[in-house]
Amino acid sequence: MAESALMVEITEDFMMLDRVRARDILSRLQARGIRVAIDDFGTGYSSLAYLRELPINELKLDRSFIVSMTEDPRAAALVASTINLTHSLGLTVVAEGVEDGGALDQLARYGCDQAQGFHILRPVPAAELDDWFTASRLDSGLPSA
Repeated sequence: MAESALMVEITEDFMMLDRVRARDILSRLQARGIRVAIDDFGTGYSSLAYLRELPINELKLDRSFIVSMTEDPRAAALVASTINLTHSLGLTVVAEGVEDGGALDQLARYGCDQAQGFHILRPVPAAELDDWFTASRLDSGLPSA
């Protein structure tokens, strides 16, 4: 079946409770063309094993790593290596919680696929979203989510 625009976001907790059941559910979603993202990666009981075992398309790197990476070399190393690892598994990476241009630029240098956060756009009413999107295609080379 063709891949749809629909994506389901799941948390690490869901996957860790029962991996067999999680694999079954996620496999059935993907068989229907529904993409799967792991939300808030790095905040729970992260396991590299489920990145290998479970049918997922996207990893959303938690903001706790992003907000500190411009000041903390260890956080930056985790972000860069997670992006590289994720890409080597054929997955897309979304950085959550991008609060400033420095972080967005750094993520672009690391090859992050997408970013979301207040630096890109604060919450707005749906009626304003089309106007913003039309007027502000990001020049950084890092598309927003």
